Amino acid sequence: EMATSADRSRPNILITGTPGTGKSVTSSEVAAACGMKHIDIGIVAKEHNLHVEYDEEYSCPVLDEDRVIDELEDEVGAGGVVVEYHGCSFFPERWFDIVFVTRTDNTVLYNRLEERGYSGKKLSDNVQCEIFQTILEEARDSYDENIVHELQSDTPEQLVSNVERITQWVQAWLSSR
Repeated sequence: EMATSADRSRPNILITGTPGTGKSVTSSEVAAACGMKHIDIGIVAKEHNLHVEYDEEYSCPVLDEDRVIDELEDEVGAGGVVVEYHGCSFFPERWFDIVFVTRTDNTVLYNRLEERGYSGKKLSDNVQCEIFQTILEEARDSYDENIVHELQSDTPEQLVSNVERITQWVQAWLSSR
């Protein structure tokens, strides 16, 4: 029997978005502020070798999604985690109580990705992904629309405000229990 939100004493949060939109900082700060565990799927996959292949075109490993789910099922089922990844459709819907999609202005995003060393197809495809709201649509298709929220993440001030907003949501979730 898989744990659902009703069985958890603490909520689970998914923070997703195009690379460079502020997921990592937002996730780690929310986890720290709320005393929750931050799970970066990219790091977990690397530590546990949960890749099926290497994508030469994008110079990045390809995730073995089924093995990621198996690896994290118990930990996420227990509640109190902030999961971060640039995709969201393969996670079980029952894992998350709320989903935040970080969004960034295209010019800001272009500059951030360029600073990270992205170039060519990898750079243009990620900016296009943001322009076409690919991750937002994926989140809305994968979860109840009522739990999917956009977070604009262009400036340090917006980042602080996003962390406060999520922290307040966690407090409300806990007090409603």
